[in-house]
Amino acid sequence: MAQASLSEETGLKAQARRRKSRIQPFLRNWELYLIISPVLIYFIVFEYFPMYGVQIAFKNFVATKGIWGSSWVGFNHFERFFDSYFFWRLLKNTLGISLYQLAVGFPVPILLALMMNELRLGFFKKFVQTITYAPHFLSTVVLVGLIVIFLSPQSGLVNQIIVRLGGEPISFMTEPGWFKSIYVFSGVWQQMGWGSIIYLAALAGIDPQLHEAAKVDGASRLQRIWHVNLPGIMPTIVILLILNAGTIMGVGFEKVYLMQNDLTLETADVISTYVYRTGIIQAQYSFAAAVGLFNSVINLILLVTVNYAAKRLNETSLW
Repeated sequence: MAQASLSEETGLKAQARRRKSRIQPFLRNWELYLIISPVLIYFIVFEYFPMYGVQIAFKNFVATKGIWGSSWVGFNHFERFFDSYFFWRLLKNTLGISLYQLAVGFPVPILLALMMNELRLGFFKKFVQTITYAPHFLSTVVLVGLIVIFLSPQSGLVNQIIVRLGGEPISFMTEPGWFKSIYVFSGVWQQMGWGSIIYLAALAGIDPQLHEAAKVDGASRLQRIWHVNLPGIMPTIVILLILNAGTIMGVGFEKVYLMQNDLTLETADVISTYVYRTGIIQAQYSFAAAVGLFNSVINLILLVTVNYAAKRLNETSLW
């Protein structure tokens, strides 16, 4: 009996020590947790708490009855979406634009950062940075307006050049085949300078002694870029690749919606614009919520998969 009580007392003491060891870091750094608490409260209230409304994807939502009063329909809305004519078109367009954008837009900021890092003339380097950063601050509406003006078949600069070279004007904005390229390359032009900032910061953290040692060994500038700079920023590249892979299904709504028209829906209609049409314009709230939830789940699966692969292959990951 005494031995059992002694064992129980020892277990309670060990449990108390474990509880105390978990609490001590919070007590020791309570000022830091106090500083970050407004951010945590914001995300809980405005990002996580509203997720209870996701349940309307499984209900036949009626506004007058509210979320709790609406009847359950299970996976009916998902089945309707999977069986619809639009499913494969939306999936193909969304994945096509995202993968195209990832293949073209992801390497460009890396190359730009590597080139700017090699510039030695300070004035010219600042000039290039200003020119490449400036498009990032254009609003999406202004950017699409510029695209329409430059690609106009009557007075657009691009078509004027084509005509001067002996070609025929092209109606870029009404031909489905041009939509993806216009969307992707205009995005690359707008974001490449801004995206290069984080790579420039990573390059600034590379030990200069590595370059000096490479010079002593007779390495050329290109060899130093390949064997010193690229490996030095590889963890940053992997992290940003994981984050980009997690948004493959999240093609931006605003720019696509402003660029598309009835003639280009064949290649321009993506999941986000479809959700807007069905949910806001046609008031099919439950169906639109189901489509949006499907999109988010696929994004989550892609993020976890790419993170796991990166961790196994490169030992660099988000978690």
